[in-house]
Amino acid sequence: MNEALAMPARSRVAWPWAGLAAVAFLGVTAGVQMSDRGLQSILSPAIRDTFGVGDAVIGALHGIAGILIASALAVPLARLADRYSRKMILLGLIGTWAALTLLGALAPNFPLFFAGRAAAGITEFAMIPIVYSLIPDLVGERWRVGANLGFAALMATGASAGFYLGGDLLHLATGLGDAAGLGHLAPWRRAMLLLALAGVPLLLLGAFTQDPPRQVPVARDLHMSSLAGFVRERLGQLLLFIGAAGGVAVAVQAVTPMIAMAIARRFAVDINGVGHTLGVLILVGNMASLPIAWIIDRSLRERLGPRVRPAIMGVATAIALPCAGLLAFAPSASAALALTGAFLLATCVANALLPTMLQDLAPADLRARAFAGYSFLIAAFCALGPVLSGGLSQYLLADDLLAAIALAAVPVMGLTLVCTFLWCRRR
Repeated sequence: MNEALAMPARSRVAWPWAGLAAVAFLGVTAGVQMSDRGLQSILSPAIRDTFGVGDAVIGALHGIAGILIASALAVPLARLADRYSRKMILLGLIGTWAALTLLGALAPNFPLFFAGRAAAGITEFAMIPIVYSLIPDLVGERWRVGANLGFAALMATGASAGFYLGGDLLHLATGLGDAAGLGHLAPWRRAMLLLALAGVPLLLLGAFTQDPPRQVPVARDLHMSSLAGFVRERLGQLLLFIGAAGGVAVAVQAVTPMIAMAIARRFAVDINGVGHTLGVLILVGNMASLPIAWIIDRSLRERLGPRVRPAIMGVATAIALPCAGLLAFAPSASAALALTGAFLLATCVANALLPTMLQDLAPADLRARAFAGYSFLIAAFCALGPVLSGGLSQYLLADDLLAAIALAAVPVMGLTLVCTFLWCRRR
């Protein structure tokens, strides 16, 4: 009798359907927001021509506007999320993203466009740490890792869709211009307007998602009661964590935002076709990396203990490094895309378990701020990637953007290798 009564309780704990549905919705929403980065990459040549700017400025658009400014201003928003309703803040971020994407598409000059893209990026960066602070409360400890990976998979799907469907959306926007009364706008502007409209149904659906209470921390002490105290308590571990993640972040951002334009320029191929292939590679790389990282983690966790996750990062980065270096010598567009695909898969494996690792470190009532602070520091690394690629291309390598990408990506991955080695030794 007692066993029979216990079974339904275990079932309810094992399958938190409402929480999983909320995670799925949030993943789709973050994926739609992430897709505008891929779309912007496909639109970069048209944006470059419209405003008459060079590779260095386009690199700054992808790095400084799209990442660094956005993540800096996301930190105070995450602080609000640690105190007030996370659901209401998320709904506000979704609506604001749609409005800013719409307004950015209408900017008459590059400084206003740059400011609009930076403002839209704030909403994207603010949303992700809030979601990661929500996930443990939505699904519980048993399903936390799987929910983290599922959310990451949906974000990756959106990011890949931006590349894969960017050319198709541009073509659709071109055809709809006159019919919708938008003939006076450049096609790339119309494509951004269409993407902004996706925020309307997401905002409506978001009203039906869960807003769970925060779990009470298992342990609490005075040293860990603030973000500054948390950092002081775990400083050594956090420095290695950020250094390891930062090296990969620079390399990934040196490659991903600029690679479509680089391949199309060197090999004189259609950027829409390159975007389709990149969309598939990004999706496959992210989707394949999640089960790979999960299986390795589970298989080696008992043998290696806490060292397994930094070890996964180090080995995956060592595999990615030569793939990035060989991009400079790629003999064809197909070879460059193959190297890019291998690089993306390896770096996705390296990054797959980072959210879980930070959740393990941060107390429950500091999670949103911890993720936002971490996002800002990593964003400082990320911003270097496209800025380095664009600057090296324009000022050192005579617009050889593919060689510039390789030169920017390879050295910084050494930082990850050093930090993961020291982390494994230390732990």
